[in-house]
Amino acid sequence: MGAKKGVSKGGGGGGGGGAEVAEEELARTPLQAIILADSFTTKFRPITLERPKVLLPLVNAPMIDYTLAWLESAGVEEVFVFCCAHSKQVIDYLDKSNWFDQPNFSVTTIESHNAISAGDALRLIYEQHVIRGDFILVSGDTLSNMSLSQALKEHKERRRKDSNAVMTMVIKQSKPSPITRQSRLGTEELFMVIDPETKQLLYYEDRADNLKGYLSLDKALLSDNTSISFQNDKQDCYIDICSPEVLSLFTDNFDYQHLRRDFVKGLLVDDIMGYKIYTHEIHSSYAARIDNYRSYDTISKDIIQRWTYPLVPDVHFFGNSATKLERQGMYRAPEIKQSHSSKIGPFTVIGTGTSIGNSTEISNSVIGEGCSIGSNVTIEGCYVWNNVTIEDGCKLKHSIVCDGVTMKYGATLEPGVVLSFKVVVGRNFLVPAYSKVSLLQQPLKQDSDEELEYADNSSGIMEVPSVSGTLDQLNEEEKTELPNSQEYEVGDGGVGFIWLVSEGGQEEEWRHSVAPVPVDKLVEIMQITNKVDIANEDGALLPPSGELGPDSITNDSNEDAEDIRDDSIIFEREVEATFQRAVEEDVTEDHIILEVNSLRLSYNMTSADCAGALFYSVMKLALDAPHDSPNELYKNVVAAVRKWKKLLKYYLSSIDEEIEVILKFEEMCLESTREYSPLFVQILHHLYDQEIIQEEAILDWASEKEGAEESDKVFVKQSEKFIQWLKEASEEEDED
Repeated sequence: MGAKKGVSKGGGGGGGGGAEVAEEELARTPLQAIILADSFTTKFRPITLERPKVLLPLVNAPMIDYTLAWLESAGVEEVFVFCCAHSKQVIDYLDKSNWFDQPNFSVTTIESHNAISAGDALRLIYEQHVIRGDFILVSGDTLSNMSLSQALKEHKERRRKDSNAVMTMVIKQSKPSPITRQSRLGTEELFMVIDPETKQLLYYEDRADNLKGYLSLDKALLSDNTSISFQNDKQDCYIDICSPEVLSLFTDNFDYQHLRRDFVKGLLVDDIMGYKIYTHEIHSSYAARIDNYRSYDTISKDIIQRWTYPLVPDVHFFGNSATKLERQGMYRAPEIKQSHSSKIGPFTVIGTGTSIGNSTEISNSVIGEGCSIGSNVTIEGCYVWNNVTIEDGCKLKHSIVCDGVTMKYGATLEPGVVLSFKVVVGRNFLVPAYSKVSLLQQPLKQDSDEELEYADNSSGIMEVPSVSGTLDQLNEEEKTELPNSQEYEVGDGGVGFIWLVSEGGQEEEWRHSVAPVPVDKLVEIMQITNKVDIANEDGALLPPSGELGPDSITNDSNEDAEDIRDDSIIFEREVEATFQRAVEEDVTEDHIILEVNSLRLSYNMTSADCAGALFYSVMKLALDAPHDSPNELYKNVVAAVRKWKKLLKYYLSSIDEEIEVILKFEEMCLESTREYSPLFVQILHHLYDQEIIQEEAILDWASEKEGAEESDKVFVKQSEKFIQWLKEASEEEDED
């Protein structure tokens, strides 16, 4: 009875209410949203033992402020913030931040001290009877600038026609890495089956949840649907438009704990009730959730590179301080003390009141407020929060440094390190890669509800008294369960415990770290991948990436190993994935250049390598476009070159880079894209006409081939007439 009463109150028409009455009720109801201010996971340990995830700084503003600012701009009128772990900190912060006092934007907190899952949270909210119509469901670590109007319109139109359409999930194009099979947010590859006509979600499987190594699709998917679209290039934005029935469904099914693993997958396999979930794909807008340390890094970079506009550092909104945007994506807040000999590199944010000493270099990093950074310090790709002291000679690379940390003279952080609140790293001490260091000793039990136990002893926002006020009590409680090896292990004068990585947990660390995936790990993955035989129905071998022709597959393991170890192969695949994502999301050349430059630095590549990899990506795009003849393929090339001409020319600053492009084209015609072979001369001529390849580069390429074997002269011979024409034209110019 309680569930039916809740549905009736919500006015969603889930049972037998008339569609017109339900629509009128929805029209009168203010747009509401639920923010889950607890992730119910352990991915941000040890930090979240002391502060809730939604209050962690994201480019110097608490995560929850981005979520609230977006909801307010999107027309939401009432927000209910569900607080669980560290609820007092969240409520106190919202109170002090004036979010409670905004006109036409009501923020109310709902507090619980025993919810251990999203399902528990939604059941408790249902009991409050505060949701009166369709609502937006997000977590407080979600950042977006999308408009909700179109998605809401589609959802309500479907609801009017079918009361069982209870949920619309927002998704976005996001091609996983061909090597790690992860998205750029560090989340595992997601498999979805969607009806291409109605956009109904028919199947949902996260690679992380699928331990079988293969997917099983019900035959009914094919028999019950005229067409289906199987997709693995979508990102779940974790923004859901829900009808009130969603809350009652959680109440009726106490085994629903996780939103996706239990609720979504549960509805998809439930043939009795007939509830349906639909998708709404966004293209030009931004939406992402901070799920792990890698997504924290990725989304921070997206903010700095202004993909999230207007939620960027130089536009004021609640929670952030005004900063000034300077050249090369550098942001500086007022009242900074910076030595003239120090260097602040591109894509760096410096917070208010920070001082920077002599000959210090900072690049691709976010520095918080009130930090003291000494001389001869190097900081690259790091997130240094507030009131951090870094003494002379320290080196930090791809790490997170929380509030109040002190790094003594000469200390070093290797990639992937996380220093939790008020840790002290001793003089000249090197913190090993992927280490997590905290003043709190590591509990043996890694339960997601552990923050609840710690939260009762935690209060305050910036100072986090739990570190000093309750440290002895917490350590005393855990002392009997700790391994003997866990002592203060951060050097002379250091204070903090290095948390031990569980057996088998090392892979989790580098896959979800703020540090780039190490090249040796990528090589290892490729070696494993190349050992796996992927067979089609006829038993013929298929290359794992689907990019190489069958003739390129060899049983020569030595040759394979040599190729795999070549960083350029990995680099080229990453550039191609970056380019494909840019095409799908319709981004500008400038942003592609920024990402390719970042990859170039990571893999220590040259401008010629970038030119060759981008040329391959553009030509692959033309090849993948529909065509039925060589002439149509050539037209595809002309169109692709016209669109991406600026990008191709950016890395062609000298004749050497242009020759590299010709050599890359030769390689493609001989190996992976043989369909281009008969069009080699025609396309080379077009590149010349478009002033992408100069006459000198073509003539030098031909000259270099003179002493080569006949097998290496195939395309030079094809181009003889064109080369002769260029020589004659050049001689005529010399005579003039």
